[in-house]
Amino acid sequence: MAEPWLSADDIAAHLGVTKDTVYAWIVKKTMPAHKVGRLWKFKASEVDDWVRRGGAAVSSETSPPE
Repeated sequence: MAEPWLSADDIAAHLGVTKDTVYAWIVKKTMPAHKVGRLWKFKASEVDDWVRRGGAAVSSETSPPE
């Protein structure tokens, strides 16, 4: 069976973040997403691989100073 496409709400719940964070990651961190009309759609396996590669990691640019 083919992997289902997930909505922004679904992928946010899957990752435990807000939908706003998902949208920010699409723009700033090249989160794997596919635009279908006005909607963003996601494959959980693509997003999970992206997270494992460090795509969602906090960069030194956004880290608070020590």
